[in-house]
Amino acid sequence: MIKANDPSLKSWVEVPKYSDFPIQNLPFGIFKTQYLDPGAGVAIGDYILDLTYLDENGFLDGLGLPAGIFNQQYLNTFIGLGKETTRAVRNRISELLDANNDELRDNKPAREIALIPMDEAEMLMPVRVPNYTDFYSSEEHATNVGTMFRDPDNALLPNWKHIPVGYHGRASSIIPSGVDIYRPKGQTKAPDAEKPTFGPSKRLDFELEMAFITGKENGLGNSISTSEAEEYIFGFVLFNDWSARDVQVWEYVPLGPFLAKNFASSISPWIVTMDALEPFRVAGPEQKPEVLPYLKYQGEKNFDVRLQVLLQPEGGAENVICNSNFKYMYWNVNQQLAHHTVNGCNIQVGDMYASGTISGPAEDSYGSMLELAWKGTKPIKLSDGSERKFVEDGDTVIMKGYAEKNGVRIGFGEVRTKVLPAK
Repeated sequence: MIKANDPSLKSWVEVPKYSDFPIQNLPFGIFKTQYLDPGAGVAIGDYILDLTYLDENGFLDGLGLPAGIFNQQYLNTFIGLGKETTRAVRNRISELLDANNDELRDNKPAREIALIPMDEAEMLMPVRVPNYTDFYSSEEHATNVGTMFRDPDNALLPNWKHIPVGYHGRASSIIPSGVDIYRPKGQTKAPDAEKPTFGPSKRLDFELEMAFITGKENGLGNSISTSEAEEYIFGFVLFNDWSARDVQVWEYVPLGPFLAKNFASSISPWIVTMDALEPFRVAGPEQKPEVLPYLKYQGEKNFDVRLQVLLQPEGGAENVICNSNFKYMYWNVNQQLAHHTVNGCNIQVGDMYASGTISGPAEDSYGSMLELAWKGTKPIKLSDGSERKFVEDGDTVIMKGYAEKNGVRIGFGEVRTKVLPAK
């Protein structure tokens, strides 16, 4: 067992009962305050532990860390040190926060500087994202979309159960939680119209996803096997893949998504390490037909992470509209990375790989408005009496996620994004 995952550990930092950030989590992020420039931190309860301060004042000595490793705008350089080093840092932070360790606990001046209340900080993008790939790996989601737009009796395309389908997306428009987005504009064409028109999207949608971030490079021409994949994966974030459905349906043939997707994708700012999720492994769905040899894997590669989507109208209350789970994914992250690199594609530190919409078997577990409102034919009723077929201006979409077992809750915080009118 990874030392920092011990469920019996308690911290001297007060951690609220339902906090996403107990001592067993310790996710990494980048923050700034009124007085501090951007730098790395770790979440513990309602606080951020300032890693730059710890490193500069000797608390992380002996770990072989380069000077200034945490005093940076992104975590890429730290993540790129490799899992042996990042795991050692997480274990050391766990020691410092342990209720039985007095190094930081009883050093009042250091403690007061190193611990920063979350409400006094702004969370930033945790990594510089060189490349972004979006997969399409939920069988329920793919089946729902195929049923709506193609043939209910043959909803899945012939290749879907043979390869983890994906496309290369736009890395530059990935933004952290709290950054508002503008309604996108583009070409759309009504089914009965002769020509397309241009204007703001009328069918703006969210997609509930998770994304993994790589921390190791393979080099051009080298593939990564399913058994090696986890050495390349540093951790996970929540991911909202915003989609303009009316733009998408007009543009996606023959080359797939373009303007319907590239205007914004929103992520939660804390990277929960793959190490922290180790206790929450579960078996994935049975894969039939049998996959090709390079996609076969051993062990439990899915993760039991409960996911939730809430929609808040402007000035109104938050409404839970979706409850899903990461465990529903048909293609797991090991298979996704193995397929991505089987042709020799080189991956980079900080690359982000989104899962694709995560839908479950129940109607309230569908991970997009497209499915929840079933292409607008079953509007969602909100607590203020209004209805939604798609996301409207002024709406805030919130995604949350956590895993829980043996009294330990490992959470991701949230990704919260408000939609502003088109410019």
